[in-house]
Order: sequence, then structure tokens, then C-alpha cells
Amino acid sequence: MSKETLSCVDCMVRNCEFRNSMYPDFCLTTDLTEDQVVEVLELYGEEENHKAMCAAAEVECEGYLKKCRVEEIMMFAEKIGAKKLGIATCVGLLRESRTLAKILRSHGFEVYGAACKVGSIPKTEVGIDAKCEEIGKYMCNPILQAKLLNEAKTDLNLVVGLCVGHDSLFYKYSEALTTTVVTKDRVLGHNPAAALYTAESYYKRLMEK
Repeated sequence: MSKETLSCVDCMVRNCEFRNSMYPDFCLTTDLTEDQVVEVLELYGEEENHKAMCAAAEVECEGYLKKCRVEEIMMFAEKIGAKKLGIATCVGLLRESRTLAKILRSHGFEVYGAACKVGSIPKTEVGIDAKCEEIGKYMCNPILQAKLLNEAKTDLNLVVGLCVGHDSLFYKYSEALTTTVVTKDRVLGHNPAAALYTAESYYKRLMEK
């Protein structure tokens, strides 16, 4: 691969984390222009971005190796002043979302949720191939989920197990900041990192074309 095609995922050095003088030739940090750095710093200076970034750093620091993700999400919500939390859930994880809502409410948060099948729109109505009805007639509706949570004026949205791509559309249309509670992986018990840990052993087929 040429220098132009190499990026952070090809780096084994991680010196950007410690800011010493040893960087690979293709390092994105050393290739940054002063204008790029200034532009990003100005964005972090914007009120919402500044509040979220400081809160995220505090959560990382205070919860490091102490708090689970659900706890960290509640910490983050409190630090940014989020009172009303939206849950965009897969219908297959409604039980988990009800438990999540119960936890959040016990900590004083208002909770409002929208499930993926809201609207009960047939898949073929939006041009999805009829063969996809083999696993269900009605489409997932992430755009409507986002719009319903927007209408509810949620302060922070939480994704619980939306499908690949459906989550992308939800993030695109959500007006509130969004974080993920559960990432869907039907095969690996919603733990997609397991495939990465075993890609050179049990899941080596992932390396094959």
C-alpha cells in the first residue's frame, strides 16, 4: 500500500496518544495543517459541542473501569443536563428497552421510546424487494423513529439494537445527540467485537473473500 492509502487503522505505534517524536511516515497527526487544527478547535468551542466533549471526558475519567455503559450513559446525560431521554429500539429488544427505561426512570429521567416497526409500513411500499418479506412483512422505520423522538423533544437519544444501516438513518435524522446502548449482532449475542477477537481463529472466514 502507498502512503496515500495508509491511515490510523494501519498504525501500530499510537504515539499520537503520548505526543512524542516517533510517528510513522503516513501519520495523520503530522500531516494536519494549522488551518485544520484551528477549524476543529473552533467547533469544540461551540456551546453544545463544548458541553458534550467536556462531559464525555469527565465520564471517561470518573467511570474508567468502574462503571458499565448504562451507568456511563446516565452520567453523561446528567452532565449535559439531559432530562428527557429517547429510546430508539428494535422490536426484538423491547424487553431490554423496558428494563433500560425502568433503570433510567428510577434515576429521575423522563423516557420516551419508539420501536423500529412503528407505522407498520409494508416493505414493498418503499421498494424493498418482496423476498425480504421472508423475515417479516413490515419494514423497520428508523426515519420515523427519529422524527417521533424529535417531536417528543428528547434531550438525548439512545439506540438499542437497530439493524445495520437502520441505525445509520436514525443517526442522520435525530435532532438530539445520540449514543448507542446495544449494537445489534444476532449471531454473537449483540457483541460484534467477538468477531474481531476471533478473526484469526474461529472466525477466520472473515478474512476470506
